[in-house]
Amino acid sequence: MTRTDSRLALALTLSLLTHFLPFLPDLLHRSPQTMPPPAPLQAMLRPMPDQPPLMLDEPETAQPPVSRPHPPVTAGKPQAARRADWQQEIRRQFARQQQRGEFYPPEAIDRGLEGEVLVLLILDPEGRVAAARVEQGSGHRLLDEAALRAVRALHSLPADAPRETLLPVLFRLD
Repeated sequence: MTRTDSRLALALTLSLLTHFLPFLPDLLHRSPQTMPPPAPLQAMLRPMPDQPPLMLDEPETAQPPVSRPHPPVTAGKPQAARRADWQQEIRRQFARQQQRGEFYPPEAIDRGLEGEVLVLLILDPEGRVAAARVEQGSGHRLLDEAALRAVRALHSLPADAPRETLLPVLFRLD
């Protein structure tokens, strides 16, 4: 039994030497130097770099673009009222999406998530969404993605709607 114990001890010793052999030169040549203390961590806020403007490629067509008649601008209708028209249309379309259960994600409702997402909206001349991106998120990825889906689903906005605007999309549980 002592012979087995000595063989086991020898095997263990050889195993340890084999595993530590790659580290042996570093351990033998290392001089006891004191390492300087690490520099204290510093954090600073940097201004966000300017994002390049969101450019749309013009469609290549051999035919001249067909011009749509613009709605008449009446002197009696102030600009604020025209602005309310396209904003009302967006609210109406968002309400329809909510009625179909497409606007506020059920998972976000279950989790009690609320927030505001600022979306850059770019329209084509026909009033369809040509591009959209989140400019300022809500802090909840689920709400940010839902806002993009809702904005991209907009269609047939009035011709007086701006071609490019920042659109706040609110998610509130009441």
